[in-house]
Amino acid sequence: METLIEVGKRDQGNIMIFDFAWELDETNADKTFTDVYEKIWDFSDKNIIFNLAGLKYLNSKSIGYIADVFSNLEENDGKMYISNCDEGVKDVLELVGITTIIPTVDEEKEALEALA
Repeated sequence: METLIEVGKRDQGNIMIFDFAWELDETNADKTFTDVYEKIWDFSDKNIIFNLAGLKYLNSKSIGYIADVFSNLEENDGKMYISNCDEGVKDVLELVGITTIIPTVDEEKEALEALA
């Protein structure tokens, strides 16, 4: 049975914002990130925010996908921020060192200002 996950996409100017809610785990990570990659389409000069306000859990596979999206953006002159992490999710991201690689901010507005 697939764990519940919701991912919404909003555009604010030239910035794509993905809103994640519920849980990312082994049952839904592949499908979720296949959809994210399709929505990004071309990584050239893209600015992306992953707003994790509603995300309560993520596994190592999901973290790998997040790192891959960042790597693809960086190789193509794009930028990425992670924002609005739940404390538990933020702790996991810090533990694996993602927050030292991908800029992570408390509020989405900080990421929007940085990407403006």
